[in-house]
Amino acid sequence: MESHKLCRKCFTLFEKLDRCPHCGSPMIISHPELLALNIAHMDCDSFYASVEKRDCPELIDKPVIIGGGRRGVVSTACYVARIRGVHSAMPMYRALKLCPDAVVIRPRMKLYAEISLQIRKMMLELTPAVEPISLDEAFLDLGGTQRLHKKPPAVLLAELTNRIKTELGLTGSIGLSHNKFLAKVASDLNKPNGFSIIGKQETEKFLFNKPVNILWGVGAGTKEKLEAMGIKTLSDLLRWEESDFVRKFGTSGKRLKALASGKDNRRVMAERLIKSISNETTFGKDILNHEILIGHLWRMCEKVSDRAKSREIAGKVGVIKLKTEKHRLITRRLTFKEPTNMADRLFNALEPLLKNEIKEVKFRLLGVTLTNLCDQKYADLTGDLLDPNAQNRQKAELATDKIRRKFGVNAIIKGRSLR
Repeated sequence: MESHKLCRKCFTLFEKLDRCPHCGSPMIISHPELLALNIAHMDCDSFYASVEKRDCPELIDKPVIIGGGRRGVVSTACYVARIRGVHSAMPMYRALKLCPDAVVIRPRMKLYAEISLQIRKMMLELTPAVEPISLDEAFLDLGGTQRLHKKPPAVLLAELTNRIKTELGLTGSIGLSHNKFLAKVASDLNKPNGFSIIGKQETEKFLFNKPVNILWGVGAGTKEKLEAMGIKTLSDLLRWEESDFVRKFGTSGKRLKALASGKDNRRVMAERLIKSISNETTFGKDILNHEILIGHLWRMCEKVSDRAKSREIAGKVGVIKLKTEKHRLITRRLTFKEPTNMADRLFNALEPLLKNEIKEVKFRLLGVTLTNLCDQKYADLTGDLLDPNAQNRQKAELATDKIRRKFGVNAIIKGRSLR
């Protein structure tokens, strides 16, 4: 079957030649089903670290880790650090043993969320069927878009990654296939700045000897169970009857069998909404000091508020999460009369909950969550009517937001942030 070819530089479609006949570029995507596939997964390459390197060019060739202190975990790491063995969710102390010369940077979540929204808007210009998975990745269904854009999905995706690179200085990797599972697998095949395709005709051959942990839902525990059954590859798994899998793993057994065969009937769900917005930190040293804990609470409320405002959403439930020095987990929640995304309101609601838990015990972790989310238009803008200063504080917060958008997040800092 003759392969169709696409130039990633000038987006010309052609056949047979090894270089673009229009611009001579060797950056070619070639596949027999190039023009027939429409389900895509786009993943920004080492997103947080790439943003930091873009904003600080002297970091380009250095290993960069985004994360917290020595007792925190790695949020993400650049490819230089990944070569040394550093990966997401790794304890920070272990990451620094593997890569002692790494530049460690605290996450700037508000900035990452703003950039994510810019990328999302670019995607929505191509198709309304965009399903965000996180700030840096999403599924797209480009079925039916060729009539509108006069271009096949593969060309639109190549143009999208080029636009992200040109306008935002970031790269992303594309996976194109006939379902979500295979599109996600494809996007991981050739990072960074990759464009990989898994067609219908090659699905069985492609998956045959892949390890079982390529399947969604197969973590370390499930992998261990499968290996105890003699199942290390997808071909091993396919030799089992579906009924045996359902007995062993319940309904997920049926899903594993289907995925191992390359079958995934889930649609790209454009209406998929995030369920909560949160921020938490594991302290470098266990904290007993009440004032320091209150200071951390305010900073977290600000971050959660910033993320909610950037997404134009509000929440009706505030949650505080604590972990003691003995690893006892404590969660407390409060329901607002009306949804909010204001840092001041969230802080004033959660501060008494925190104070009620502060006794003669040290804490190693503190977290804040805003949940029961809705559109920002339903948020309460009047403030607490029983608090005569609430409305003035709310107006001050909105004015502060405006100044920070113009001059940067450190343009105005509240005194309680310095605790």
